[in-house]
Amino acid sequence: MTPADFIPLALLAVVFFLLIIRPMRERQRQFTALKKMQDALEPGARVMISSGIHGIIRTLDDETVGLEIAPNVVITVARAAVAEVSDAPG
Repeated sequence: MTPADFIPLALLAVVFFLLIIRPMRERQRQFTALKKMQDALEPGARVMISSGIHGIIRTLDDETVGLEIAPNVVITVARAAVAEVSDAPG
């Protein structure tokens, strides 16, 4: 076998890495960052849940969040539904 016989195999490995492995690593990195943010939630933080509803965290449990979306209106949502934390104080 000549070195030229290994070029298609090397190209296949590069394409596999670029199309499969690299995007999978990026998704894992994003998931880890999201999970870290959800674990650091505190009452009083302004957040947006994945459906686009904004509110202020009033209560926290292991699995749920009490989210105040209007004065004296608190809804209970899954902690995993919190998509982002706003920089503005609650």
